[in-house]
Amino acid sequence: MKKTLMIGFAASVLTACGVESVEEESSESNGQNQRDTNDTDATETGENVVADSLNSPWAMQMHQDEWFITDRDGNLLMVQDGEVIDQTLNLSEEIVQQGESGLLGFVLHPDFESNQQAFLYHSYQESEGIKNRVIQVVRNEDVWEEEAELLGNIPGAPTHNGGRLAVFEGELYVTTGDAEDPSLSQDVDSLAGKILKMTFDGSIPSAMPMEDSYVWSYGHRNPQGLAWLEDGTMYSSEHGQTALDEVNQIEPGNNYGWPNYEGDETSDDTEAPFIHSGDDTWAPSGLVAAGDQLYMAGLRGEAVYEVNVDEGEISSFIEGYGRIRDVLVQDNQLYFLTNNTDGRGNPDDTDDKLIEVELN
Repeated sequence: MKKTLMIGFAASVLTACGVESVEEESSESNGQNQRDTNDTDATETGENVVADSLNSPWAMQMHQDEWFITDRDGNLLMVQDGEVIDQTLNLSEEIVQQGESGLLGFVLHPDFESNQQAFLYHSYQESEGIKNRVIQVVRNEDVWEEEAELLGNIPGAPTHNGGRLAVFEGELYVTTGDAEDPSLSQDVDSLAGKILKMTFDGSIPSAMPMEDSYVWSYGHRNPQGLAWLEDGTMYSSEHGQTALDEVNQIEPGNNYGWPNYEGDETSDDTEAPFIHSGDDTWAPSGLVAAGDQLYMAGLRGEAVYEVNVDEGEISSFIEGYGRIRDVLVQDNQLYFLTNNTDGRGNPDDTDDKLIEVELN
């Protein structure tokens, strides 16, 4: 059966960050976001609630008429015809949920229809503290069995765990946070503060920017979104320290500056953000491409943002639902997960939700 170890949120506040906020959106001091559940922006979009009463959902995937959703507490859920069905996870390590750690990234294998395989990113406990790992699982009806650990011992902490998984052109990409140790982001021998790339069996691909290394890019603080445009251009969304959240255009082997540079600050050997939030805070999480546009989830920003790549501009696309954790586009439909039950929102009686809206 699924193994989950829960550690109290109050303890994570004390151990994780001291005076800094425990949340990845570090400019938020107490998490008391307020929202109007009757906001007109929320009713003019023609939304369809696919599922509700979710608890701190983190990642989602869609296969035919089935939805698969992870939540930070360690649950994998299937949604079908509006019914939320608990799935059983049989894992070799307990899922540790402390602060922002827990069951995070989830992505289906491209051949899921035939092999029923998927990939998970979750936190677990070692003697020296929290770690994260990437595993392969296989589904047998409502039971998901761990088949292999693809990569373990990724530095973790109550905050800054990264956690996004994505598949592009037959390879698996993984975002990792700095695990509350900013110096690790500049250490190319560490897996923390990086975007990693691997094959589906967990080996290092042949064409990598660094020899014998999973590191695709480095100098990241807490990236939680990955997306590719139709031409293959890669982007990532990343939490800044105090505002200065980022959307980065990712090139293999490049250094994105953290903790030495933020915002427009850069050097000859670091990359400036494609867009950053300046004095505002988006607290970005999931990211998805639709044609030549990007859509980004905003937690503190309480919006789905639209990024005009050609113009290098960002604007609010959907508001009125509170905190947004993940986004997905299928055909002409945009789907997003709210995240008002994560301890920093103002949930209503049916939060959290998976919501569908039509793109214009």
